[in-house]
This record gives sequence, structure tokens and C-alpha cells, in this order.
Amino acid sequence: MRILVSLAVMLVLLPVLGNAGDRDFRLNAPAALVDSGLLKHLLPRFSLKTQIRVELVEGAAEVALVPEGEGVAVFSGVGATWRMQVNGAHGGAARFAEWLTSDVGRRTLTSYQVDGVQAFTLPAEEAELDVAVSFAGDAAEGLKLSSVHCGRCHVVSEANRMNAIGSTPSFFVLRTMRDWHRRFQSFFALNPHPSFTQVAEVTEPFPANRPSPIAPVEITLDDLDAILAYVNQLKPADLGAPIKHQ
Repeated sequence: MRILVSLAVMLVLLPVLGNAGDRDFRLNAPAALVDSGLLKHLLPRFSLKTQIRVELVEGAAEVALVPEGEGVAVFSGVGATWRMQVNGAHGGAARFAEWLTSDVGRRTLTSYQVDGVQAFTLPAEEAELDVAVSFAGDAAEGLKLSSVHCGRCHVVSEANRMNAIGSTPSFFVLRTMRDWHRRFQSFFALNPHPSFTQVAEVTEPFPANRPSPIAPVEITLDDLDAILAYVNQLKPADLGAPIKHQ
């Protein structure tokens, strides 16, 4: 009986274990940051919240925290302003980027203390806005995929300007946002997309009793890379000068 119960538990866990590798990711950080103890404070809390495991590595990784170069400034401490680089489209990495820059992630970051003293702070606003990203996907393929999958709601190019839903922001408007790349990398986790989007080897299948209410968007991570490359080369919409209050 005990063997049968153990076997049943394993069968239940198999789908979860099979998908874990699709969510788990590698993080590269210099020794100075690792030795500070911050990552031992951050990563378990992120994993507890999301069930995504993060492996610290010295080589190639889906996410890198660097003291200089390109990337979004996420925190300051141990003599540097640290930038986050997300390499390619990976579900777990995108979730981490979203979490670390959220209110919860920032509170977790600033709560870390050494000998009773706050060790890291949020970066200056100017540093947060200094964003430079590039993507290796096929931009031409990204246009095709955007038209097929995203054009039903968003204006993705001049060609479908009259066929989208007027209340949804166009790709050109989204491109004006400083964190546009993080929004696109994790779009499938942001409402209303989870109810009708499937990313191969990343998202969970729709429950059998709650299928997608509309024709689902079904893409791969390579498709997402191509879409990111296409959006990256779009010219942001001209929204005019900021409103000045008297």
C-alpha cells in the first residue's frame, strides 16, 4: 500500500517536475555581489514566491547582474550601481526581472541589512531610465508573428492600423515605455494574456474545465525572440511634450 501511495504521489508530481526546467534559470553575478550576501537574501524569497529555482553560475546565463555596461539599473551598493541584463526570452528570467523591479522586489531588496544597516538602495532615477537592449531574433519573422498573434487586439504596424481594438495600446505606444522589453518578455503572465496564451515549454496547459475563451495565442520562445527583435526596431510613438500644470 505504501509503495502504491508513493507511486501515486510521483505520478502527480511528474508534470510539475517536467516543467521546472523550463522555468528555472541561471544567474551570473560577480564575486563582490555574491560575497555581499544580498543574493542569499533575495533568491530564496523569489523562489518561495514563484517556485522558480535560480542557479548561480560563472558563465553563460539567462540573467546577469553587472556593475557597468548595458541593462536596467536595479540597485546600488558595494560601490556600484548594478544593472540587470536579461539575455533572450525565458519565462523564469522574465518573471525574475518583473519581480525584482516590482514594489515587492524592491522592498525585499532594501530590507537586507548588514550589522543592522541597510546595505543596498534603489538606484537614482536617472540610472533607472538608462536602458539599452538588443535582441538576436529575426525581426522580419517577428512582424509576421505579431500580425498573426497580436494584431487581433494591438496595432502592430501601419498595415493593421484600422483593424485593432482601439482601447488597447499599439506597439508604437508600448515602445515609448522605458521597460517595454520587460513587459514584452513577460507579457504571457500579465493580464489579460494568461487566459488565452500558451508559450511552449513555459506556460501551464489550460485546465480541461476552463479552456481558452477565444482562439488561443500559441507561440514558442523563439517566436517571442523574433517579436522582441521586431518591436526593438520600431520607432516609438510621438506622444508630444509632457503636460505642464500651472
